[in-house]
Amino acid sequence: MHGEERERLILDAIGERGFVTYQALQSRLSASPATIRRDLARLAEAGLIERVHGGARLVSGRPDGKGDAGLRLTGASFEQSLLDRIDQKRAIGKAAAGLCRANEGIMVDGGTTTFQMCPHLAGLGLQVLTNSLHIVSALLPQTGTQILVPSGSVFRDQNIILAPEGEESMPRFHAPRLFMGAAAIGPQGIMQADVLLVAGERRFIDRAEEIVICADSSKFTRSSGNVVCPLDDVDILVTDEGIGKDSVDMIEAAGIKLVIAV
Repeated sequence: MHGEERERLILDAIGERGFVTYQALQSRLSASPATIRRDLARLAEAGLIERVHGGARLVSGRPDGKGDAGLRLTGASFEQSLLDRIDQKRAIGKAAAGLCRANEGIMVDGGTTTFQMCPHLAGLGLQVLTNSLHIVSALLPQTGTQILVPSGSVFRDQNIILAPEGEESMPRFHAPRLFMGAAAIGPQGIMQADVLLVAGERRFIDRAEEIVICADSSKFTRSSGNVVCPLDDVDILVTDEGIGKDSVDMIEAAGIKLVIAV
């Protein structure tokens, strides 16, 4: 296999998930570690990839290389989504916050629905691990709330911190409960539009004893995306009164506790 073909395959592999390991490249290319290192060195020198411990990832920033200001995720920005179905989201956020217990640790994944939990967490003395700078800003005035964030790049449209799959970015933190949103919910499970979001949410899931999905009823009308986890992994789902009977039946059949926020 010629070097140009290997480089194309390397870029394809990294483009699929944002990150690829040396071991995965060896299997994919049937090339020696020394050959792969040389290929990666050429691509890194050209500014197309970034070499990291254990593999390589896409270069942080825009295609023109001007840095993190241009990082983008699939989907609407936080500001665009914030006011969409705002009354339902506020009710869901309040109901979800009611599941928290004083002085415990929780994880809150970034999103416009989980964001609505913030006003109702004051006074509980929580430790909160979140990847959302919007949530950090909302919690900062709560002097009794301890805030932790992962490492990674900031995606400005969503104001969220994410790292490529395969790169360790979380602090040593384990929580009884993870609160997470969804782009869509269907028989396949909980879905997101972007693979980087999937990777970040799976890191949260690995550290949680209980998964709580906070999603308004419109999320049950779409059924395409990248699966974050199957329905069987979800413990509680908080939604609004607009959820249809078929969706209720699906949730109950999966053994998920359904909370209707009003």
